[in-house]
Amino acid sequence: MDLTKQRIVVTGGDGFLGRCVQDELRRAGVPDANILVPRIADYDLTAEANVARMYADMKPTVVIHLAAEVGGIGANQASPGRFFYANMAMGLHLIEHARRVGLAKFVQIGTICAYPKFTPVPFREEDLWNGYPEETNAPYGIAKKALLVMLQAYRQQYGLNGIFLLPVNLYGPGDNFDPASSHVIPALIRKFVEAREQKSPAVEIWGTGRASREFFYVEDCARGVVLAAERYDGPEPVNLGAGFEITIRELAEKIKSIIGYAGELVFDAGKPDGQPRRQLDVSRARQAFGFVARMDFDEGLRRTVRWWQQRVRSA
Repeated sequence: MDLTKQRIVVTGGDGFLGRCVQDELRRAGVPDANILVPRIADYDLTAEANVARMYADMKPTVVIHLAAEVGGIGANQASPGRFFYANMAMGLHLIEHARRVGLAKFVQIGTICAYPKFTPVPFREEDLWNGYPEETNAPYGIAKKALLVMLQAYRQQYGLNGIFLLPVNLYGPGDNFDPASSHVIPALIRKFVEAREQKSPAVEIWGTGRASREFFYVEDCARGVVLAAERYDGPEPVNLGAGFEITIRELAEKIKSIIGYAGELVFDAGKPDGQPRRQLDVSRARQAFGFVARMDFDEGLRRTVRWWQQRVRSA
């Protein structure tokens, strides 16, 4: 697909990933006038009438659906019903009305939380249905996974060209650093920066530190999303990631070192670890549309820390 000739709606386009996807579309030659971002003040996409109005007003030929209600383990525990409803409702209405208007392509961003709790590492797309997701993230993960089924059914019955991408944990400049809803990297960066400034003797970290995660630089993810929109038309889900894993303890030590914090790490084993391990098999993305992550993890962490420290200084 030649994206330069499409009218592209990016839901969640003002968010962390969305801003980078907009930048990547511009780099691919898409004119600004053809990149359309429905904002929640104008279009609450959980309501079907607003979705229908968005399609009528913006007249897209492609939708890249990034908008989500999402957060870390604590946020998922606090709002499981809302996370299920909001994510299910947005996708349900957007896909149904894509069918009605004859949309040329629908790109759905899924979540790694859809994988079963004890998926063997590395996670392969074929493992997606081999068990129940990790409990704290299950409502969010299952809502997103249901949209994969919907896209496959709509492809079969109506010929809707919908693709489904599974990015792993994102990080990078511009991330959400709100303590109530942030994921682990921004949460740790903020904790260590504040602990260093306040000369706190220790930083408390949720869980045992033994759980592992894979982290994916947000600009790499945006490039993968746009490549998939251009080059991938298959019904099967595709992992997007960097293809490595690191324990939360090792991650904390890296961030501590970058920030220059000298205190202790205290792990609260009474808090949940979430999924025990997480690392993707990323071979399908490479084979299907030529995507390979580029950002070195340590460099990506340094850029993220630098962005947050500059933001704190300018506040």
